[in-house]
Amino acid sequence: MRTNILIVSLFMFLMAGCASNPNSSLAMQCENGLDIAYKELDYAKANGFDGTVEYTKALSLLSAAKIQQQFGKYPNCIDKVERAREYIKASQR
Repeated sequence: MRTNILIVSLFMFLMAGCASNPNSSLAMQCENGLDIAYKELDYAKANGFDGTVEYTKALSLLSAAKIQQQFGKYPNCIDKVERAREYIKASQR
């Protein structure tokens, strides 16, 4: 009985810690941004914009953002993704 209470208490403590972690929302924002940006990059490539300087800059930024994501540097990842998406848009003009 005591063991069950201890296990439930530990589980609730861990769940509360995860829910209040501000990095979890930043991590999701980074991941979602990368997904969207890579789809936009694929679309730009399919439409023949892969030879532009902006496309190359965007690809470099997304590669760097992926590394930032792996090291848990989510604000840096988000910044790079946003800059890359601007370059992707510019490459299609």
